[in-house]
Amino acid sequence: MKLRKKATGHFVNRATAGEAFKAFVPNPLPPDPPLDLKVEHFDRLERANRALGKLDGLSRFLPDVSLFVYWYVRKEAVLSSQIEGTQSSLSDLLLYEQSEAPGVPVEDVQEVSHYVAAVRHGIDRLREGFPLSLRLLREVHEVLLKTGRGSTKQPGEFRRSQNWIGGTRPGNARFIPPPPESLIECLGDLEKFLHDTQVRTPALIKAGLSHVQFETIHPFLDGNGRIGRLLITLLLVSEGAISEPTLYLSLYFKRHREIYYELLQKVRTEGAWEEWLQFFLEGVEFTADEAVKTALGILNIFEEDRSKIESLGRSSGNILRVHSLLQRKPIISIPVAAEDLQLTPPTVRSAISTLEEMGMVQETTGKLRDRLFVYKRYMDLLQEDIEER
Repeated sequence: MKLRKKATGHFVNRATAGEAFKAFVPNPLPPDPPLDLKVEHFDRLERANRALGKLDGLSRFLPDVSLFVYWYVRKEAVLSSQIEGTQSSLSDLLLYEQSEAPGVPVEDVQEVSHYVAAVRHGIDRLREGFPLSLRLLREVHEVLLKTGRGSTKQPGEFRRSQNWIGGTRPGNARFIPPPPESLIECLGDLEKFLHDTQVRTPALIKAGLSHVQFETIHPFLDGNGRIGRLLITLLLVSEGAISEPTLYLSLYFKRHREIYYELLQKVRTEGAWEEWLQFFLEGVEFTADEAVKTALGILNIFEEDRSKIESLGRSSGNILRVHSLLQRKPIISIPVAAEDLQLTPPTVRSAISTLEEMGMVQETTGKLRDRLFVYKRYMDLLQEDIEER
């Protein structure tokens, strides 16, 4: 592989098990020579910023922003983990969180659950005033891989051995990140860029550049893709570009997977930062717009159904309570709902029966015992994009 056009790094010769290979060591950010941004880049940046502002503004005025964030974190956890090969769905995650059996191997859904915990840990630390830093990324990584398949891959520690992307060994790999001895210098430079040590960089530009740099450095033995995608959200929250973790690009990257990987490599080999940023900013605009549509769709479903229930008159009280629970837990069982709401099982059963008759709730197991009920229209909206494979 030869570097062409604007070099974004250099290769170093290495060998393992008698096999020679070239590992890529990226130059520090910001790019040198500087980005050659044209009118279309600034137009795209402005549109992305407007879409992000609309999303953040909506999240500030939602009746229960915590509910919106709750679902978006879980949706992202499923999508980001699917990119890495898990088969877990949103339904599987919700069942697992309620101690019900998911429809896929537990290992798959555990990975998704750990991603949810990793997001929360990162956001909580930022809100405590902790800076976006290498230490925070290690902490998030440790939460992500605390148990399951990745637990033997040095959770919370930067790698001390050579890794590679694609292929079965360095000799036939698609790309080989920096060798271990170059890792700390590369990561130190990335941290300086995150903190605007040399030059102030607009938040969205910084997020786009930092994501590529992190994926190129590939500092962990496992979980780099998930941490690299989460870095975008953590950076935007830390910069104040969004007040809640509501922007996730995994769906966009998943839908355009081939272009995404092609552009990552094109930055490394041709210095195609500007082409990457066009793609990235387009993804931000698309994702923010879709998030706004989803939030408005959720509100519409809740308001329509609440209005229908209230039209029942005096009998609506407990039904409204069950409906409120279904907004937080769109898959429920009667015993769990009864305990959660401090109501008797017969009272909950009666309320759910009414919601079934109204077409809002659907039984999913087909069994006479241990039945589960889903808030159908709401769950369909939440899962709209996740079921793509």
